[in-house]
Formats: sequence, structure tokens, C-alpha cells
Amino acid sequence: MKNITVIGTGYVGLVAGTCLADFGHQVRCVDIDQTKIDLLNSGKIPIYEPGLEELIKRNKESKRLSFSTDIEDAVRSSEVVFIGVGTPSDGKGEVDMSYVYSVVETIAKNHNGYTVVVTKSTVPPGTAKLIQEKLASLGCSDKNFDIVSNPEFLREGSAIGDFMIPDRIVIGANSEKAFKVMREVYRPLFLRETPIVETNPETAELIKYASNGFLATKISFINEISLICDKIGADIYTVSKAMGLDGRISSKFLHAGPGYGGSCFPKDTEGLYSIAKKVGVKSLMVKATMETNERQKITMVEKFRKLMKNDINGKRIAILGLTFKPKTDDIRETPALVILRELLNDGADISAFDPEGIPNMKQEYPEIEYSLSIEETLTNADGAILITEWNELRTLNPDQVKGWMKTPVMLDCRNIYNPSKWRNAGFEFDNVGKLK
Repeated sequence: MKNITVIGTGYVGLVAGTCLADFGHQVRCVDIDQTKIDLLNSGKIPIYEPGLEELIKRNKESKRLSFSTDIEDAVRSSEVVFIGVGTPSDGKGEVDMSYVYSVVETIAKNHNGYTVVVTKSTVPPGTAKLIQEKLASLGCSDKNFDIVSNPEFLREGSAIGDFMIPDRIVIGANSEKAFKVMREVYRPLFLRETPIVETNPETAELIKYASNGFLATKISFINEISLICDKIGADIYTVSKAMGLDGRISSKFLHAGPGYGGSCFPKDTEGLYSIAKKVGVKSLMVKATMETNERQKITMVEKFRKLMKNDINGKRIAILGLTFKPKTDDIRETPALVILRELLNDGADISAFDPEGIPNMKQEYPEIEYSLSIEETLTNADGAILITEWNELRTLNPDQVKGWMKTPVMLDCRNIYNPSKWRNAGFEFDNVGKLK
């Protein structure tokens, strides 16, 4: 059992800390945000992630997990310190490392003996070396620290399963002592023979960017193919299925839609492009991935305008789903942000439904009408757009929906509906390259 501190109680830090406690370690999750810590200590959580609240409760009751704002004391009492703070984009494609370096300064002032500093946040290649240099500049001896890169591969909505039963664990370090500590941290996964990749920090840091960049590329590729399907009368569902049956390709992330979003893919593709540019590599593929993704969002709006005969001004438009994917309340870079902006510019009167994303979207678009009722959102609507494939939206009956709406117009951005059923019910209907 290790005494572990996780600094940052955002998505990554909170999930990682809770799961490490469930592995049997003594974990303290710390944050400078008193409101967030008070919320966690009251038994509630600041994010929506299925199963996380129950897992936190269990580990708190077992005295393995605690929450505090006393970062200094937590660092002094821990052999392993995970950095799980935000690394947002600075708006120019670069990664804002200010939160990470602030944590490093705190660690330098409060460490107590040998400490393994683990970057769980997504950071550019070379960060481990920069952290080592920063610690040295603050008077810390190399003998007292090892820096480890341990990138996360958590999918929002499936994060606990991804942490507990991962495809792989990546550990980047420069000393056997650090590797040994990390093997003990992840001992339950070693016992299950989870693939463990041990490498240097630079390689580990790049693995995260390369992985997300490749998955984003698959999404943009299949979205581009869907546009071709629209033009020639091909079916994107069949194309994707046939492609996915090839073991070299696999079926994952070959689902045409309105474009990727969330906290990882947009930021990490920008970050990867910036990394390549810094070292003199023209990353044409990553650039094309980003451009294709932005075009796809606008393409959804163009499809809807066509369905509406370019008559949107003053019309009531129902938006079904706001988050970038189901099972999360995250609206960061969701296609809905672009679609809403364009429709509002067209003069639409918007009503929106989402089971979890409404509080966050209200901060971006307070002028929109929101509801947790699908029927209420669709009632008297002149048109509707399905953006997020929440389970409760998958089973909509077109005849019933037609009875609610003023005008039967539907754009299915996730290809979850049968086009024939909706068209036979009298709908002006379109999707993303799916024929049937």
C-alpha cells in the first residue's frame, strides 16, 4: 500500500484518485477550490460520471480516500504525488502549463524525502525533463525525485471501467526505482497481466497525443466518407461496417456524425500539430483532421437549412442533446455549440433537451429555452436536430413525434433512426450518409 496524493479534483484527478484508493492505497485528493472539496466531503461530486459517486462513497467509508485543500501537508505525507490539474489550450494551439508548474513549486517546497512525481495530466513531450529542471532550479536534489509520465486514457462515461480494466498502462521514467514504485501503484493490474508499456518519459508523453490524434483522424475520415456517400447514393453504415470487419482497421471510431468534441480530441490534435511544428515537421494529416472536423459541424447546419428550405428565422427549433457524447455533462467543444451559434444567427427560437448538459450549456447560451422533457422540447417545433445519442432519444416514435411538432422536420446527426420509418411518417428527414 502506498500513501498517494492526487493534486487536482477535476475529471482526471478525481477518477484516478478514487480508483487508486479502490486498489487499496491510501489516497488524498487535494484541490485549491474549497467549494469543490466541500462538495466532495458532503458526499456529492462536481462532475457527472456513471458509478463514480458510489465508488467515492465506498472508499471514503473504508478510510482509504479523503479530500482536502491542504496540499502542502498532503505532499509531505506522500511518496507518490500525481499531478492531475488542467492543461488547457492557450488559444494558439499551445498547452497552458501554468497549473502544472505551480504544483511543481508546491511539491518542491513541501516534499519529505524521496518522492515520485507523476504527470497524469496531458502534457507535451519534454515536460518531465522540464519539471526535473524546475525542481533543480528550486534547490531540489535529483536524488529526492523521480519524474514519471503516466498518461490517462479515460473515456467520459466509461472512465471507471477504463481505469480498472485498461487496454494498457503506459509508464515513462528514467530510473528503475521509479518503475518499481509504479509497479506497486498498479499492482492489481500487473496481477491481471494488463499490458504494461515501460519507456522513457518523452515516449510516454507522445503516446497520449498520438493515440488521440489517430482516433480523431478515424472520426474525421469516416465523416468525410459520409459526405461522399451523400453525393453518390452510397450508404455510410454499410461502408463503415465493411471497413470495420477488416482486422487491420477495426470498427471502433468509424461512426459518422457531427464531428468530435470533448476535452481531449480537440485540444490534443491542436497540441500534436503544435508539437510537430516546433520540431520542424509539417503535420498535414493532423491539420486535415482538424479542418475536416470543423467542416463537419457546419455541414450539419447546412443539411438542416436545406431541410427547412432556408426558412429558419423566427422558427422554433428543437435541439435533442447538447453534450459531446452521452453519459457525460461535458459540453466542451461539442458540435452543439457550433450548431446553436449558427441557428441563433439565423434567427431561430431554440428549445433544447439534455439529461445532464443543461446547467453547463446555460452558461454559454442563457437565452435558449431548456427542458428535461423530450415532449416539451418538441412541442410546436418547426424542426428538430438530434445531436447527442442519449438512450432515451434512441426509441423515439416518429408518429408520436409528428403529433408533438408543428412541422415534421428531423435531422439525425448520429444515424440512430431508420430513415424509411421517419419519411413514411411524413417527415422531411436527413442524416449523415445513411440510406436505410
